[in-house]
Amino acid sequence: MTSPPLILFPSNPLRPSLPDASFEQEAAHAAAAGFDVGLVDLELYLGGEVKLRKVPEGSGEVLYRGWILDVDAYRRMADAIAARGRLLITDPASYQHCYHLPEWYAAVGGAERTPRSIWLPGAAFDLGAVAAEVCAAFGSGPAIIKDYVKSRKHEWFDACFIPAADDEENVRRVVGNFLRLMDGHVVGGLVFRAFVDFARVGIHSKSRLPLVREYRFFVLDGRPFFIAPYWGEGDYRGEPPSADVIAPILPLVRSRFYAADVAEQESGGWLLVELNDGGSAGVPEGGDPEAFYRALQAAFA
Repeated sequence: MTSPPLILFPSNPLRPSLPDASFEQEAAHAAAAGFDVGLVDLELYLGGEVKLRKVPEGSGEVLYRGWILDVDAYRRMADAIAARGRLLITDPASYQHCYHLPEWYAAVGGAERTPRSIWLPGAAFDLGAVAAEVCAAFGSGPAIIKDYVKSRKHEWFDACFIPAADDEENVRRVVGNFLRLMDGHVVGGLVFRAFVDFARVGIHSKSRLPLVREYRFFVLDGRPFFIAPYWGEGDYRGEPPSADVIAPILPLVRSRFYAADVAEQESGGWLLVELNDGGSAGVPEGGDPEAFYRALQAAFA
């Protein structure tokens, strides 16, 4: 039997001894499931000092549950936890592996298991050169744009979806909008992925993003322990996928705790859409946080 870790949440900026309001319910569910709960001050997210609360010195593991951190901030948090004699379940190298697409894409087998992708490292880009690269890679086919970590999916038509990769004017427009909205915070570089016709379940009620039949698996030590619909709206009729759909990647992902998002193709079969660090991958809209923490506790039993 493995001892359950202490779970670390972001603290409330006005009441640092309590979890941030965005994680208040999760922290309550974690405690109810039998986990000890610690806190890390929000200064960390702003490049400031790492301040840990309710993380006593001594042996034991720590599992982070919070917003996405850049790799440097995550590494500093890991060092602060180590200084108390404890160990983050996800080390900084594993954290980066599951968030930076070029790393996990190669690890899981590339276009055999996930939409074909190219990436252009950097922070500043010539839109004409980018458009030429996109056209060369995808021809007249559709594509989407993101950085190594995130997309602007809720600005789907303006800063995410490219209907035809050979339409230079529109590629320039979408890429330019993406860069403007990211406001200098592009992580790693630009990523372009082949657009796949996934089974639709509806249209997002606010952003009008086309919703697809997507599910999120959480995995601990190579074993999937929780699955939920990615979206909280849409027609998710039919049975969810079995864990068999991610079985081929389980020995390939270099992390103990991660989330794998899969979507059903219109033509049948499932593809891996994204890999995420398990600590900063949210319980999806279609999931139940209480059930998630009960399942996580059982996964450590």
